[in-house]
Amino acid sequence: MTSKPDLNTAAKLSVAPMMEWTDRHCRYFHRLMSHHALLYTEMVTAPALVRGGARHLLAFSEQEHPVAVQLGGSDAAELAEATKMCVDEGYDEVNLNVGCPSDRVQSGAFGAILMKSPDLVADCVQAMMAAANVEVTVKCRIGVDDQDPTEVLPAFLEKMQSAGVKRLTIHARKAWLQGLSPKENRDIPPLDYDLVHAMKVAFPDLHLSINGGIATEDAMRAQLEVMDGVMVGRAAYHQPYDILGRADQLIYDDPRDVLSRADVVLAMEDYIGRHVAAGGKLAQITRHMLGVFAGQPGARRWKRILSEGAYKEGADFKLVREALSAVASV
Repeated sequence: MTSKPDLNTAAKLSVAPMMEWTDRHCRYFHRLMSHHALLYTEMVTAPALVRGGARHLLAFSEQEHPVAVQLGGSDAAELAEATKMCVDEGYDEVNLNVGCPSDRVQSGAFGAILMKSPDLVADCVQAMMAAANVEVTVKCRIGVDDQDPTEVLPAFLEKMQSAGVKRLTIHARKAWLQGLSPKENRDIPPLDYDLVHAMKVAFPDLHLSINGGIATEDAMRAQLEVMDGVMVGRAAYHQPYDILGRADQLIYDDPRDVLSRADVVLAMEDYIGRHVAAGGKLAQITRHMLGVFAGQPGARRWKRILSEGAYKEGADFKLVREALSAVASV
C-alpha cells in the first residue's frame, strides 16, 4: 500500500477545481507533468452524490494522487454523507467550495454566497471532518458583494480555524453575486494580494494558498516567498506545460529529469488506447491537451489537427501522432 502524500507539501502548488475542465482525463494529463502538485476535481455537489446517485462523478485513476475532491453544498448532514463517499473512493482531501459565484451555486445556497454565513460553513466543515479520515479544507473568496474584505476575511478565517480547519485556499478577489457573470467574476473584481498576504501574517498556524491571476513560473515563486501555497487555474489549463512542466524541480526540488512537451504527449498513448478501446472518444481526452504547445512553433497546427479530427468516429492515438509530427516539422 502506498503511503499517504504530505498534502501540506503537495499544496505548495495546486491546480484549481474548474467546472467542465479538471475532469479525470485532464488530471491524468497534468500528473504526467508534475508528480507532486495537488490536483482538484471539478466541483461535485453533495445533493448530486447523496440524492442524485451520481457517484460515478467521483471516479479517478490511482495515478492521479495526490488528488482532492471539491464538494458543493450547505447542508451539514448531506455534506457529511457525501464526504464519506469521497473517502471511500480514496481521495486524499475533501474541499468545501465557498468561492464559486455561479447562479446555479447561489440558487443552491452554496459557493461564494456562504461567505455571508460563516457559522453555517463552520457547522458544515465540522460535520465533514467527523465523517472523514482525510483532511477537510476550504476554498473561499475575500468577500462578496458589499462586504468589507478587511473585516470579513479575517473573521471568516478565525471561524474556520476554530472549527478545526488547518488549510485554506483564498481567491484574492471579491465575488459579486449580482451584476457580474461567473466569467466576469474571474476577471473584473480587482485582485487584492496584499490582503491575502496579511492573512498569512495574522494566521501563521494556518496553511494558506493564494489563488487568482497567477499565470507564470515567476509569479508562482514570488507568491511562495510569502504564502504556503499557490493555486493556479486557467493558466494551468490553457498553458499546462508552462505551469507544471518544470514545477517538480522549481518548487519541490525534485532532481528527476523534466519531460519534454512531446514526451508528455507520447506518455498518454496507453491511457488513450485504453479509453478508446473501452468505447470512449479521443476528443474527451485531447481537448485537455490542446494547450501543451502554447506559445511554441506549430501550436496552431497541433490544435487544429486535434480539434478537427478527434471527434471523428474511429479517431485514436494515430491522430495525436499526426498532430505531433506537424509540430515537429515546423
